Amino acid sequence: MLLICCCAIAAGCKCKSAEDKAFEKAFVTITDVVPDAILEIRYFCTYNFVGERIDGYLEPTALLTREAADSLKAVSDDLISQGYRIKIFDAYRPQCAVDHFVRWAANVPDTLMRRYFYPDVDKSLLFELEYIMAKSGHTRGSTVDLTLFDMNLERDVDMGCTFDWFGVESHPDFCGNPDTGEYTGDNSASPQGRTITEEQFNNRLILRRAMVRHGFKTIDSEWWHFTLKDEPYPDTYFNYPVKQIKQ
Repeated sequence: MLLICCCAIAAGCKCKSAEDKAFEKAFVTITDVVPDAILEIRYFCTYNFVGERIDGYLEPTALLTREAADSLKAVSDDLISQGYRIKIFDAYRPQCAVDHFVRWAANVPDTLMRRYFYPDVDKSLLFELEYIMAKSGHTRGSTVDLTLFDMNLERDVDMGCTFDWFGVESHPDFCGNPDTGEYTGDNSASPQGRTITEEQFNNRLILRRAMVRHGFKTIDSEWWHFTLKDEPYPDTYFNYPVKQIKQ
């Protein structure tokens, strides 16, 4: 019986190793491809909507599929010519991290970080409002959350609200039309009458336009979130931990 168990364990390890090798062949550490990128991996630290390090984030690094990383390099070069660097908050996200978010959201009394990320939203509604879901596009490996860093001012560009803000203020069409670039100042959707300035709206457009120019698509709810249009694994949800990939 012991021999059988040992063989089963060994077989499982070999299988996992093969999966790891396949993942590492398909993915890259972003800074190996985009050395100018700044990393501020929020889910490796405690400054995030949960308030603790998230499962699966073993190192403060960021991974993407090779295809997405190559497109992000083009974005970075484009923005550098305009005086900016990209700052990455998150990229590939393992399924165990998404599971961590789901457990946290189900624990309604835990509102440690509410005032920073969701002061206008009742935590019991996070599933209903789809701020938390059981599956994430990040887990497919070609989605990235990022902002701009101004190289002349040496600070983050003001986007009007923080990364991972749960609210309409995060929407790209908040106070304007991102497709036409028109700033309207219409903040009627904000429950607390929050607003963003025309400069903040235009700052979001700089990032959005660069990402779209180089093959990424947007979503309606987050100004920082972009997915490669032709993502190579549209139906695969990975669970490899976030750690440096050594090529």
